[in-house]
Amino acid sequence: MLKQEIDKAFEVLRNGGLILYPTDTIWGIGCDATNPEAVDKVYKLKGRTEEKSLIILLDTANKLPSYVRDVPDIAYDLIEFAENPLTIIYSGAKNLALNVINSDGSIAIRIVNHDFCQPLIQRFRKPIVSTSANISGEQSPINFDDISQDILNGVDLIVDFEQDNRSEKKPSTIMKLEVDGKFKFIRK
Repeated sequence: MLKQEIDKAFEVLRNGGLILYPTDTIWGIGCDATNPEAVDKVYKLKGRTEEKSLIILLDTANKLPSYVRDVPDIAYDLIEFAENPLTIIYSGAKNLALNVINSDGSIAIRIVNHDFCQPLIQRFRKPIVSTSANISGEQSPINFDDISQDILNGVDLIVDFEQDNRSEKKPSTIMKLEVDGKFKFIRK
């Protein structure tokens, strides 16, 4: 069943569509992070302006240099030793849809460790967008049951995996990491 859901999600992503999917944190709306039309659909669905950039997911830290000009060495240690899901904002984003990159040229990336996300990204061979499954300004959904009908109706695929998981999920920790290795927490 998991493989079938990954196959379906892969097809939707490949065709520029939106998926609603479980992650290592809360449920997310996702698309191909290299496809500007798909990214635009996410902004429209959420009712969010492009000034608020989006998080992207990768399956392994080895792929960071493909999407970040200069990855500080400390990033690999931070990722390896993080006890909770960690999103790091890097300067110098590259090879991504321009509308997924922040106006200052930065990009927020999380290396995901999740039974659905990791194999999907491995198969897709590109990063995917991960933004909370809510209309901008509304509460982020803790579980699948908390997702609004507008979001459910606005995606091309609702992944049938972990919909009945009621464990307390929360968004990732976010930190901004400078090229020189200095960092500050944005959200703990």
